[in-house]
Amino acid sequence: MDEFLGALEASGGSAGNGKLQTLLEWDEPTYDEVKADLMAKGIVVTGAGRGGSVPFADASGVGMAVAAAPASAATGNGKAKKANGAGPIGFEAQLWKAADALRNNMDAAEYKHVVLGLLFLKCISDAFETKHAALEAEREQGADPEDPDEYLAKAIFWVPKEARWAHLKAQAPQPTIGTDVDEAMAAIERDNPSLKGVLPKDYARPGLDKQRLGQVINLVSDIGLGEAADRSKDTLGRVYEYFLSRFASAEGKSGGQFYTSSRVVRVLVEMLAPYNGRVYDPCCGSGGMFVQSEKFIEAHAGRIGDISVYSQESNYTTWRLAKMNLAIRGIDAQIAHGDTFHKEGHPDLKADYVLANPPFNDSDWRGDLLKDDNRWAYGTPPPGNANFAWVQHFLFHLAPNGIAGFVLADGSMSSNQSGEGEIRKAIIEADLVDCMVALPGQLFYSTQIPVCLWFLAHSKGNGRFRERRGETLFIDARKLGTMATRVLKELTDADIAKIAGHLPRVARGRRGWRVRRRSRLLQKLDHEGDPQARPCAHAGPLRGCRGRRGRR
Repeated sequence: MDEFLGALEASGGSAGNGKLQTLLEWDEPTYDEVKADLMAKGIVVTGAGRGGSVPFADASGVGMAVAAAPASAATGNGKAKKANGAGPIGFEAQLWKAADALRNNMDAAEYKHVVLGLLFLKCISDAFETKHAALEAEREQGADPEDPDEYLAKAIFWVPKEARWAHLKAQAPQPTIGTDVDEAMAAIERDNPSLKGVLPKDYARPGLDKQRLGQVINLVSDIGLGEAADRSKDTLGRVYEYFLSRFASAEGKSGGQFYTSSRVVRVLVEMLAPYNGRVYDPCCGSGGMFVQSEKFIEAHAGRIGDISVYSQESNYTTWRLAKMNLAIRGIDAQIAHGDTFHKEGHPDLKADYVLANPPFNDSDWRGDLLKDDNRWAYGTPPPGNANFAWVQHFLFHLAPNGIAGFVLADGSMSSNQSGEGEIRKAIIEADLVDCMVALPGQLFYSTQIPVCLWFLAHSKGNGRFRERRGETLFIDARKLGTMATRVLKELTDADIAKIAGHLPRVARGRRGWRVRRRSRLLQKLDHEGDPQARPCAHAGPLRGCRGRRGRR
């Protein structure tokens, strides 16, 4: 992608397709693929000309060429415009270019943490400077801009002078910049105990080119992240999602195990409506579930303090990312580090809400060591697939009136391998399945595996909604979503509203919504051996079914 943008910039910002392809010495499929990706992101547009041309998008066009253009080309708040309402945020490409500058002397598994650490530092420094300026203006009224308590009282991290971004930017050209960044990170951890052991402090290592590090700092300097509107975005998570696919591709891997599409998370959150209580994610990745919960609460005039956040993450570097991601937003989360199955961080927790996206079809979860675990109330999960280990773990930690919503691979609805069908049958016969949602494929950056959403409840007569025992709602949303890029589909706001509106309406007994009785549910979820079977064959796209009408 950078080669394409570089060639386009060298051609004056616009070039014919034939000329550009010749300049790049690419075959036609490669050229068309990269061009389509850049067009979908709003970085380039289709121009005029006999054979077609490719110019950079300008301020009045579809988007902004942030990957190749200087900071002055960005919009006033430091963000590039989107190609549409669902496209990637504008500075992703710029950050990728920043990370790619380090690629010659770091492998893909490492260099994302260098950039994300700097991004975190920039975020908290910008927020600090905004508050610092406000206190400076109030100095005559007794405010002290250098009093750490003034910042802590507003849930803003105290940033000592040696860690402030302006200082680091001034030092960026110096060969000691790695040491300066390490000292800045250490100073922030020293003065903010909640960040102890979280921030990366290895920028001074010999293997990291200091000239390139200085270039990254200069690039990150052009991104404005301190305003409340920007902090409320899932900035680190969204950038991490974008980076993860790039890094996974660079490493020859694929899989969306560490971050769930924010649009999918929104469906989960809107359907569960976690206004208050204990919220639990035992495989939290970068913490996006909690970020979306915060947004939901704020959108409905609630308070983030009304929920208590509990989570766990097995990957240490991802755990650190989650700590940083939630810390930026002032979310006080109890995030344990360790393997959820073998070293539970919250063994006695009973949560009001479980929100999760566990690793799909995990075959390396060491299930043979947990055959007699007391969490397996509905059957021992097979050691070769952790799907129903996760399902039973969620149920084990769900409070009597709690509700769980989570993502699983589509095959979880029909697989009968190694006893999975019997476990699923036991869960259905226990009347725990409240709702099933079949989603379209291509919703994740890193995998095109189709997924479904499960919603489980210990009690369907829990007082929150009407009595609905013996009923399960199916929602077929596989035809929803629009293509944001050549390979990525996103649910629009309207799609999310359609899906998310169903469970509460059925649960409250609105007329016209259909549900499926438990006896039929067993048939609908067990289709093994029938290639024509549809998980929701009785339901069109959000148009109900021929099952029993939900009663008032």
